[in-house]
Amino acid sequence: MLKWEYITTPLLLHRETAILNNWGSEGWELVQIVAGPEGGMVAFFKRPIAAA
Repeated sequence: MLKWEYITTPLLLHRETAILNNWGSEGWELVQIVAGPEGGMVAFFKRPIAAA
């Protein structure tokens, strides 16, 4: 069965593309972007956990 790991990260204004590309290059898939609790944006990512 495929298992996933997850991570959240803030998206800094005017740096969104660089941040998303950086996580994507490390195998993370963007799941959702939502408004953060303090007015910023938060990105949720997932990627499969490597088999042991």
